[in-house]
Amino acid sequence: MTPKTKPKREKTRRAVEKSPSQLTVSDTNTPSEEKRRFEINIFRGWCKCCGICAAFCPRECIRLDEDGAPYVEDADRCTGCGWCEIHCPDFAISVHERKAKEIEAPED
Repeated sequence: MTPKTKPKREKTRRAVEKSPSQLTVSDTNTPSEEKRRFEINIFRGWCKCCGICAAFCPRECIRLDEDGAPYVEDADRCTGCGWCEIHCPDFAISVHERKAKEIEAPED
């Protein structure tokens, strides 16, 4: 007995066009969109200076000093992926999104 095979179908792609009323924020690139910023906190009392956080950071936000202790070199590069936080065996790192500072209008 020979196994039955399905006939191959040709895959076609249809272009889907959206009307302006159907566009979402992710569909439009406006200059007013701000990049999400993250804060990296290292709890020195819990850290055993293993270097795993610096090794896993894809954006190289965390570096090691001469003693092997981690420090945040550039938190603005952080994408909030959480690799450092997830892989830290001592739970000594936390990554949180920075809250936008609310600017209050001066009262007259």
